[in-house]
Amino acid sequence: MIRKIKDLIRDLEHAGFVNRGGKGSHRNFKHASGIKVTIGGSPGVDAMLYQERDVEKALQEAAK
Repeated sequence: MIRKIKDLIRDLEHAGFVNRGGKGSHRNFKHASGIKVTIGGSPGVDAMLYQERDVEKALQEAAK
């Protein structure tokens, strides 16, 4: 099933990432451990494969 940008944002926020804002439709998230990830796109848009991969990698690093 194709995930939406809002699903990726929700996953990041539940893992402790904080939205630090951004330009346009981009959002910069930062974790207390220093991990950063940027997500671009409107919340209702389908997420691209690379975005899902970047978020999954950030979540795994934050869990360590």
